Amino acid sequence: MAVRVAVIYYSATGNVHQLAQAVAKGAQSRGAEVRLRRAAELAPDTAIDANPAWRAHVDATKDSVAEATLEDLEWATAYAFGTPTRFGNPSAQLKQFIDSAGAQWQAGVFHNKPVTSFTSAMNRHGGQESTLLALNNVFYHWGCIIVPPGYTDPLLFAAGGNPYGTSWPSGGGEGPDQATLDAADYQGRHLTDIATQLRG
Repeated sequence: MAVRVAVIYYSATGNVHQLAQAVAKGAQSRGAEVRLRRAAELAPDTAIDANPAWRAHVDATKDSVAEATLEDLEWATAYAFGTPTRFGNPSAQLKQFIDSAGAQWQAGVFHNKPVTSFTSAMNRHGGQESTLLALNNVFYHWGCIIVPPGYTDPLLFAAGGNPYGTSWPSGGGEGPDQATLDAADYQGRHLTDIATQLRG
Protein backbone atom coordinates (compact mmCIF):
# COMPACT_ATOMS: atom_id res chain seq x y z
CA MET A 1 0.00 0.00 0.00
CA ALA A 2 1.32 3.44 -0.95
CA VAL A 3 2.21 6.08 1.61
CA ARG A 4 -0.77 8.43 2.03
CA VAL A 5 0.21 12.10 2.39
CA ALA A 6 -2.24 14.81 3.45
CA VAL A 7 -0.97 18.24 2.37
CA ILE A 8 -3.11 20.60 4.43
CA TYR A 9 -2.60 24.34 4.18
CA TYR A 10 -4.10 27.79 4.44
CA SER A 11 -3.29 30.48 1.89
CA ALA A 12 -4.73 33.97 1.61
CA THR A 13 -3.24 35.28 -1.62
CA GLY A 14 -1.80 32.10 -3.11
CA ASN A 15 1.85 31.86 -2.08
CA VAL A 16 1.38 28.99 0.36
CA HIS A 17 -1.03 27.38 -2.11
CA GLN A 18 1.78 27.22 -4.67
CA LEU A 19 4.15 25.75 -2.09
CA ALA A 20 1.51 23.16 -1.15
CA GLN A 21 1.10 22.15 -4.78
CA ALA A 22 4.86 21.68 -5.08
CA VAL A 23 5.02 19.59 -1.90
CA ALA A 24 2.15 17.45 -3.20
CA LYS A 25 3.89 17.03 -6.56
CA GLY A 26 7.07 15.90 -4.85
CA ALA A 27 5.23 13.36 -2.73
CA GLN A 28 3.39 12.01 -5.78
CA SER A 29 6.67 11.64 -7.65
CA ARG A 30 7.75 9.16 -4.97
CA GLY A 31 4.57 7.12 -5.40
CA ALA A 32 2.53 8.59 -2.55
CA GLU A 33 -1.22 8.90 -2.69
CA VAL A 34 -1.83 12.59 -1.94
CA ARG A 35 -4.76 14.66 -0.74
CA LEU A 36 -4.27 18.41 -1.22
CA ARG A 37 -6.63 20.17 1.19
CA ARG A 38 -7.18 23.78 2.30
CA ALA A 39 -8.21 24.97 5.73
CA ALA A 40 -11.57 26.71 5.78
CA GLU A 41 -11.57 30.49 5.45
CA LEU A 42 -12.58 32.28 8.65
CA ALA A 43 -12.16 35.91 7.61
CA PRO A 44 -15.27 37.95 6.78
CA ASP A 45 -15.97 38.96 3.19
CA THR A 46 -15.30 42.59 4.08
CA ALA A 47 -11.68 41.75 4.93
CA ILE A 48 -11.23 39.53 1.88
CA ASP A 49 -12.75 42.07 -0.49
CA ALA A 50 -10.39 44.77 0.79
CA ASN A 51 -7.47 42.86 -0.78
CA PRO A 52 -8.03 42.03 -4.48
CA ALA A 53 -5.35 39.31 -4.44
CA TRP A 54 -7.04 37.64 -1.46
CA ARG A 55 -10.45 37.73 -3.13
CA ALA A 56 -9.00 36.40 -6.39
CA HIS A 57 -7.35 33.46 -4.62
CA VAL A 58 -10.44 32.58 -2.59
CA ASP A 59 -12.55 32.57 -5.74
CA ALA A 60 -9.97 30.59 -7.72
CA THR A 61 -9.65 27.76 -5.19
CA LYS A 62 -13.07 27.47 -3.54
CA ASP A 63 -14.24 24.86 -6.05
CA SER A 64 -10.91 23.37 -7.12
CA VAL A 65 -9.38 22.49 -3.73
CA ALA A 66 -11.48 20.63 -1.17
CA GLU A 67 -11.62 21.83 2.43
CA ALA A 68 -9.66 19.77 4.93
CA THR A 69 -11.62 17.43 7.16
CA LEU A 70 -10.74 15.40 10.20
CA GLU A 71 -11.15 12.29 8.07
CA ASP A 72 -8.17 13.44 6.01
CA LEU A 73 -6.08 13.30 9.19
CA GLU A 74 -7.24 9.77 9.92
CA TRP A 75 -6.65 8.66 6.31
CA ALA A 76 -3.07 9.92 6.04
CA THR A 77 0.08 8.10 7.02
CA ALA A 78 2.13 11.32 6.71
CA TYR A 79 1.37 15.04 6.88
CA ALA A 80 2.61 18.30 5.38
CA PHE A 81 1.15 21.49 6.86
CA GLY A 82 1.51 24.93 5.30
CA THR A 83 0.56 28.37 6.54
CA PRO A 84 1.36 32.02 6.08
CA THR A 85 3.19 33.62 8.98
CA ARG A 86 0.99 35.68 11.28
CA PHE A 87 3.17 37.58 13.74
CA GLY A 88 5.55 34.63 13.85
CA ASN A 89 2.76 32.09 14.31
CA PRO A 90 0.51 29.93 12.12
CA SER A 91 -2.59 31.52 10.66
CA ALA A 92 -5.84 31.35 12.63
CA GLN A 93 -7.41 29.35 9.81
CA LEU A 94 -4.92 26.50 9.97
CA LYS A 95 -4.73 26.63 13.76
CA GLN A 96 -8.52 26.38 14.05
CA PHE A 97 -8.46 23.22 11.96
CA ILE A 98 -5.65 21.74 14.03
CA ASP A 99 -7.42 22.68 17.26
CA SER A 100 -10.49 20.72 16.15
CA ALA A 101 -8.52 17.45 16.11
CA GLY A 102 -8.70 16.74 19.84
CA ALA A 103 -10.60 13.48 19.43
CA GLN A 104 -8.03 12.21 16.92
CA TRP A 105 -5.21 13.19 19.27
CA GLN A 106 -6.85 11.36 22.19
CA ALA A 107 -7.38 8.28 20.01
CA GLY A 108 -3.69 8.18 19.05
CA VAL A 109 -4.32 8.80 15.35
CA PHE A 110 -1.10 10.81 15.01
CA HIS A 111 1.31 8.53 16.87
CA ASN A 112 4.57 7.94 14.99
CA LYS A 113 3.37 9.52 11.75
CA PRO A 114 5.93 11.71 9.96
CA VAL A 115 5.08 15.38 9.52
CA THR A 116 6.69 18.41 7.89
CA SER A 117 5.73 22.07 7.47
CA PHE A 118 6.25 25.09 5.21
CA THR A 119 5.39 28.78 5.27
CA SER A 120 5.52 32.21 3.66
CA ALA A 121 5.85 35.71 5.12
CA MET A 122 6.13 39.17 3.64
CA ASN A 123 9.74 39.77 4.73
CA ARG A 124 12.81 37.57 4.62
CA HIS A 125 13.04 37.80 8.42
CA GLY A 126 9.31 38.02 8.99
CA GLY A 127 8.91 35.07 11.34
CA GLN A 128 9.10 32.05 9.04
CA GLU A 129 11.25 29.97 11.36
CA SER A 130 9.22 30.79 14.47
CA THR A 131 6.03 29.86 12.60
CA LEU A 132 7.42 26.43 11.72
CA LEU A 133 8.69 25.93 15.27
CA ALA A 134 5.24 26.88 16.60
CA LEU A 135 3.67 24.22 14.37
CA ASN A 136 6.22 21.73 15.70
CA ASN A 137 4.84 22.31 19.21
CA VAL A 138 1.59 20.74 18.02
CA PHE A 139 3.42 17.81 16.48
CA TYR A 140 5.28 17.09 19.72
CA HIS A 141 1.94 16.80 21.50
CA TRP A 142 0.55 14.64 18.72
CA GLY A 143 3.47 12.19 18.99
CA CYS A 144 4.46 12.69 15.37
CA ILE A 145 7.94 12.30 13.93
CA ILE A 146 9.03 15.71 12.67
CA VAL A 147 10.75 15.57 9.29
CA PRO A 148 12.55 18.84 8.46
CA PRO A 149 14.41 19.24 5.19
CA GLY A 150 17.55 20.13 7.13
CA TYR A 151 20.56 20.54 4.86
CA THR A 152 20.03 17.21 3.12
CA ASP A 153 20.25 18.43 -0.50
CA PRO A 154 22.28 21.23 -2.11
CA LEU A 155 19.20 22.62 -3.88
CA LEU A 156 17.91 23.86 -0.52
CA PHE A 157 20.57 26.56 -0.39
CA ALA A 158 19.29 28.21 -3.57
CA ALA A 159 15.94 28.62 -1.79
CA GLY A 160 17.44 30.39 1.23
CA GLY A 161 18.70 27.37 3.15
CA ASN A 162 15.93 27.13 5.75
CA PRO A 163 16.48 23.79 7.56
CA TYR A 164 13.11 23.97 9.33
CA GLY A 165 10.94 23.91 6.20
CA THR A 166 10.46 25.64 2.88
CA SER A 167 9.73 29.33 3.27
CA TRP A 168 9.09 32.16 0.85
CA PRO A 169 9.44 35.93 1.47
CA SER A 170 6.51 37.25 -0.55
CA GLY A 171 7.14 40.99 -0.21
CA GLY A 172 8.02 41.44 -3.87
CA GLY A 173 4.46 40.68 -4.88
CA GLU A 174 5.42 37.73 -7.06
CA GLY A 175 4.76 34.10 -6.22
CA PRO A 176 7.48 31.69 -5.10
CA ASP A 177 10.47 31.50 -7.41
CA GLN A 178 11.56 28.25 -9.04
CA ALA A 179 14.28 27.57 -6.46
CA THR A 180 11.70 27.73 -3.66
CA LEU A 181 9.23 25.54 -5.57
CA ASP A 182 12.05 23.05 -6.12
CA ALA A 183 12.74 23.07 -2.37
CA ALA A 184 9.05 22.44 -1.64
CA ASP A 185 9.01 19.60 -4.19
CA TYR A 186 12.06 18.13 -2.48
CA GLN A 187 10.38 18.47 0.93
CA GLY A 188 7.45 16.40 -0.35
CA ARG A 189 9.84 13.77 -1.70
CA HIS A 190 11.86 13.73 1.50
CA LEU A 191 8.74 13.32 3.65
CA THR A 192 7.54 10.43 1.49
CA ASP A 193 10.95 8.73 1.54
CA ILE A 194 11.06 8.90 5.35
CA ALA A 195 7.45 7.69 5.62
CA THR A 196 8.31 4.77 3.34
CA GLN A 197 11.36 3.87 5.44
CA LEU A 198 9.32 3.99 8.64
CA ARG A 199 6.88 1.50 7.17
CA GLY A 200 9.80 -0.88 6.68
